[in-house]
Amino acid sequence: MKNNKSNKIVSVLNFLPAFCFYICAIINFIDDSGMGALYLCLGSTFLCLGSVWLNKGKKDKDDK
Repeated sequence: MKNNKSNKIVSVLNFLPAFCFYICAIINFIDDSGMGALYLCLGSTFLCLGSVWLNKGKKDKDDK
C-alpha cells in the first residue's frame, strides 16, 4: 500500500513541473523569444515521466 502511495506522490511531483513548463512555453510563444519549443518539449517529457510512474503504481497493484 505504501508503494502505491509513493508512486502517486512521485507522479504528482512530475506533473507539477510539466504544468509549469507548459505555462512558460505559452508565455514564450506569445513573447516570441524562441525558447517556447524547448519548454514545450521539457513539459512533455515530465508529463510522460509522471504517467509512467502512475502506470507503474497501477501495474504493481494488479500484480499483488
